[in-house]
Parts: sequence; C-alpha cells; structure tokens
Amino acid sequence: MNEFKVLTRDSGNAVIVELHGFLDAHTAPELEKTFTDLLSRGKYKIVVNFNSLNYISSAGLGVFMAYIDEVRNNHGDIKLASMQQKVFNVFDLLGFPFLYEIYKSQDEALNKFNSI
Repeated sequence: MNEFKVLTRDSGNAVIVELHGFLDAHTAPELEKTFTDLLSRGKYKIVVNFNSLNYISSAGLGVFMAYIDEVRNNHGDIKLASMQQKVFNVFDLLGFPFLYEIYKSQDEALNKFNSI
C-alpha cells in the first residue's frame, strides 16, 4: 500500500498542506492531527495541495467536513488545489465543489487568499 504523508509550510498569509499517498480510515487521523495543530495556532487560511495524493476514501473526505465550520467561523477557508482527476471525481461525486473552492494549481488558491 502507498504510504501517507502530510507536509505543511507557511506561504504568505496562508498555510500549504501537501498530501502524499493514500488518505483513508487508517491515515485520516494524521490529517486530523495536522488540522487540529493548525487551528490551535490560529492558522485559518489553508490551501491543501492534492498533487501527490493517489487515493481518498469517505473517511478522508470526512476530515475536511469536520474542520470547515471552525475555519470559516474564524474568517478563514480551506481551498483545495492540484487534484488528480481520480481524486477530483470523488470530491465531485459527493458535491464538494459546491462547498469548497477547488483550483487547478496551488498558486491560484494562494492568490485567492492574497487578494482578500
């Protein structure tokens, strides 16, 4: 199985969260820990880069739903970027494009935060 890894780094007034590998019920707690840490540090402008994510399950999708209200209640957002087509198809099937802004590139998502 493909290993899961989360990397974070600051970029201007936002934080980039890079996802690598498979995000499923076994690996979702690692992403939850990342979001919990970011929010505890007052980081509410988040860009998630999916470029190296090969698979996402419903448990992985649930992580995004668990944190979006708190992020938006603190004048932030979670913007999604650089999805492979098969990952985008899962998000699209479940209606996520109506709930989240999805960008073709990480830079587009970052620019959206910087223009606010």
